[in-house]
Amino acid sequence: MSKPGVTAEASQRAEPEKALLKGRLAGLSLPRQVAVLAVWPLLEQVLAFCVGMTDLLIAGRMAEGEARVAVLDAMGLGGYVAWFLNILQAAVATGVMALVSRATGAGEQALARRGLGQGLWLGLAAGMISFFILQAAAHLLIRWIGLSDAASAEALRYLRVFAFSGPFSGMLFAINAALRGSGDTRTPFVGMVVVNGVNMLMSWVLVFAPAPWGGRGVEGIALGTVLGWIAGLAVVVAMLGKGGDGLAWTRAGLKFCRETMLRILRVGAPQSLEIAGMWGIHAYGIRVISRLPVEGALGAHILAVRVESMSFLPGFAIATAAAALAGQYLGAGSRDTAVKAVRLCWKVAVVVMGSMGLLFAFGGKQLVSVLAPDSAMHVELAGPLLVVCALSQPFFATCIVLKTSMRGAGATPLVIRYAFGSMIFFRIIVLAAFSHFGDITLIWVWIILSLDIVTQAFIFSRLHFGGKWLDAKV
Repeated sequence: MSKPGVTAEASQRAEPEKALLKGRLAGLSLPRQVAVLAVWPLLEQVLAFCVGMTDLLIAGRMAEGEARVAVLDAMGLGGYVAWFLNILQAAVATGVMALVSRATGAGEQALARRGLGQGLWLGLAAGMISFFILQAAAHLLIRWIGLSDAASAEALRYLRVFAFSGPFSGMLFAINAALRGSGDTRTPFVGMVVVNGVNMLMSWVLVFAPAPWGGRGVEGIALGTVLGWIAGLAVVVAMLGKGGDGLAWTRAGLKFCRETMLRILRVGAPQSLEIAGMWGIHAYGIRVISRLPVEGALGAHILAVRVESMSFLPGFAIATAAAALAGQYLGAGSRDTAVKAVRLCWKVAVVVMGSMGLLFAFGGKQLVSVLAPDSAMHVELAGPLLVVCALSQPFFATCIVLKTSMRGAGATPLVIRYAFGSMIFFRIIVLAAFSHFGDITLIWVWIILSLDIVTQAFIFSRLHFGGKWLDAKV
């Protein structure tokens, strides 16, 4: 009931977001909408962090001495190459989320369900393409990076098996993106609980259990990942089969629809170019690190990135809420509230990631030692890197939220145009110059990468306040 003397119209003007959105977010204030959309992805990212940590813990305990260095370097490269699978899959997911969030905000439930169905097929196609490319080209990339012979052999064994997860993760990425775009972040969380739980359990069993189950080395870690994606996909597909008022499988939605697919690809295709370019740029950085005259440099780099993920994974969860709300409010016709939602998420992300930066600055070595308790070499190399990344966390938060919200609004070409300039300058030109003309160290590599993040933060802040991203069409 309204307060005395306050009309219903005035109440809606005070908090317009309560009246604009339909479905799960209807009637909630903006902070509650952010909380509802961010809490499940946050828990999901915590699980993803645990899985990454588990993989490194398993890898670090599989061998001793030089063999351990080779395994950790192989897993480091494997993680970056595995990111290749996300190029097409994330492109499909971005397009699906943009379409479904706009359709949900506009109250077009049939279009949202078509986005779900067409996204499933596009996700499958993206996963299959990724599988074949990775199977054919993994050895070429490993050779180009320049790992030791032992690490190269371990990396190739890992990737040959991991590639089989592509079709299953592609479909699940698309489904989860549709659900998040509709305002349902709980169902994707349930699916990822299954993915990560099965992954951790089966990876441990396939490496450390007695024969015939265990003893599979890095192939066991990869096979555990494949089994996790299969199990998570099966659970989410079954949950959507129950129907209801929200997203669900329908014959009309699953039937081939060229127009809907093209709308998804129109947003997602630029995203695939962006991620492919980012992947290539990051691969060059990995090549520089792997060729440093320091034993274990790549393994130390990956350990530091894993610790840093304690910060940027929650940042991505908050950014997911920003993207969904931006799309839904633009679909509902409220540009002002879309901006307001993104800025609220931006503030929260800066506080969260900035606070984590303090932890890295004062406890970085202790965190690395948890992952590599018997490797003082990796602890000494990775510890100082976390001091560098601590200083960049507020800027990293800015990049994550603003770029993700622009993608959620459908402005993927705008993100590409401005992100690549900074990345190419710092991560290719500057890094190449330092590595060619001087004795670059691992910490200087991280300083250069951080300068790129700081620069992008200023660029995308200006783009956000300029407002051009609000004009994107889906």
